Amino acid sequence: MASIPVSTYVAGLAEPLREVGERLVEILDAGLVGREGVMWHGHPVWMDGKTPVAGFKAYSSYVTLMLWQGQRIEDPTGRLAAAGSAQMASTKIATVDDLEADTVLSWLHAVDALPAA
Repeated sequence: MASIPVSTYVAGLAEPLREVGERLVEILDAGLVGREGVMWHGHPVWMDGKTPVAGFKAYSSYVTLMLWQGQRIEDPTGRLAAAGSAQMASTKIATVDDLEADTVLSWLHAVDALPAA
């Protein structure tokens, strides 16, 4: 069975989460140049080869933005929280008003600049 496109996943979200998902796709595409979002374990993830870098997953009232190496970067905002296993960090976003594009881009650039773990 073929995986659905990221755009189909986002289009299937109810508002206001659809708007959050659409904006996150734009930000992740801009911040992770040369990588494309793919569906991985049921949600959109931007990969570096076979290694996940960032992605998001929608829940009933928010979208979780995940950075697989997020615990390894500086976060002066305090919005990133340790999540899952390894070095993952995440933040919850309920509306686009909660989504600070410049902050997310700074996290993406910081993660992208990390030496291999």
